[in-house]
Amino acid sequence: MSGAPGFAPWRLAGWRGSLRLRLFVGTLVWVLMAIAVAGWGLRALFAEHIAQQLRSQLVLQLDRLSAGVNLQGDGRIGVQPAPSDQRLQQPLSGLYWQIDQLDAAGRGTAHAGVQRSRSLWDQTLDWSRFAPQGGAAALVHGRLPMAQGQPGKADRWLEVVSRELQLPEAGAPPLRLMVAADGSLLAEPLQRFTRMLAMALGTLALGLIAAVAIQLQLALAPLAAIRRQLAAIRQGDAAELQGRHPSELMPLVQEFNHVLQTNAEMVQRARTQAGNLAHAVNTPLTILANAAAQQDSALAELVREQVASASRQVEHHLARARAAATQAAGLRTPLQPPLQSLVRTMARLHAGRGIRFEIEGRPEDWDFRGDVQDLMEMLGNLLDNAGKWARSTVRLQVQGQDQCVVLCVDDDGPGIEQQARERIFERGRRLDEKRPGTGLGLDIVRDLVQSYGGRIEARTAPLGGLRMRLELPAVPHADTPARPSIQGQDSTKA
Repeated sequence: MSGAPGFAPWRLAGWRGSLRLRLFVGTLVWVLMAIAVAGWGLRALFAEHIAQQLRSQLVLQLDRLSAGVNLQGDGRIGVQPAPSDQRLQQPLSGLYWQIDQLDAAGRGTAHAGVQRSRSLWDQTLDWSRFAPQGGAAALVHGRLPMAQGQPGKADRWLEVVSRELQLPEAGAPPLRLMVAADGSLLAEPLQRFTRMLAMALGTLALGLIAAVAIQLQLALAPLAAIRRQLAAIRQGDAAELQGRHPSELMPLVQEFNHVLQTNAEMVQRARTQAGNLAHAVNTPLTILANAAAQQDSALAELVREQVASASRQVEHHLARARAAATQAAGLRTPLQPPLQSLVRTMARLHAGRGIRFEIEGRPEDWDFRGDVQDLMEMLGNLLDNAGKWARSTVRLQVQGQDQCVVLCVDDDGPGIEQQARERIFERGRRLDEKRPGTGLGLDIVRDLVQSYGGRIEARTAPLGGLRMRLELPAVPHADTPARPSIQGQDSTKA
């Protein structure tokens, strides 16, 4: 039931965590046990069948021998007609008969009065080792162990049937008639049957194992489809599980979709409430800031500082809440439209200084896994800061990697010394008070980047100024056809 995906190799070390492997191993054990029991049972039944068949043939030969036994005129025991089976005429053929004369105690006498088949050649059957159970006149059968000088081939025993016979003639001695067969007449067909049975059951076992593997594959395939749809939801390609699924899984799919819908509604309500709270708090803060701006006392200065701190806290936590909510919603934002919009806006904003904004790379090939407003706020702050310090050019470079996109904002301004680069991300920190701004932009950018699990760092730009390198989660935008890179001033003019 993990799959096919094709028949991937399964690691035995991790069987406890694999439903597929546990089901496969459990079924395999039961199949092999069933095959073994069936093989043992069939072999036993076949062995009993051929044994009964051989005994029936021996009894038939014994009946024919009994019908032919007679007392001849000279007092000797004769057999007329003798059993006609050709094997009885062939030395050591594996089928034998023998007639013993019994004494008053029921024991065989000297072998001079014994009659036997030609197949025995010059050997005899040792009745004393037979020891059958039953009355003297009963038909008995058993196995006669082989002894030195007894007939036989590679086998160690003979299958024997015997009966005692009293001829009606006066003065006729009691006789014991025996018909025996080599154990090879049972062992050889049983060995052939066992080999064929092992081949047949082995083929059956392989077929059953393959059927179990295919069945597990087909049974777990819907789970693999659900896993792929969940990955699509996580990447923002879908909002819920779709398609037809087996009836056993439909309740799970419906419940999961309900959880997704409920979660999306809760996230939306949280975003709305966070926004309402931010606006509600900003209004009195703005009033306090305006009132404090009209005063020049120590109290007014304290109020301005605390209002600025509260504003930073509101913006900080609002940005984090918005980023967390958009990640939970699985949003995807194509990179190209917001980047082009930002570049055009920044070109207008810094048009008085003649700053040129460029995009280098292929933003059309990637989607940002987040909200478009967060993307524009992060890049807007970085581009605006670069425009303030640049002499003539700001370049936005786009480069995709496995699960993220690297955005580099370069300027050709004076740059920042390496020991001071970490301080620019501190809240309210401004390295040059002559430039306009509050010092909150890079702090908010860093919080947003960290909320998305990304990274931001300051480096030296190839243009000679500062490079702000930004890593954000992204996925390939496969639906967008390949187009030339957006580069140069032609794509960025207002």
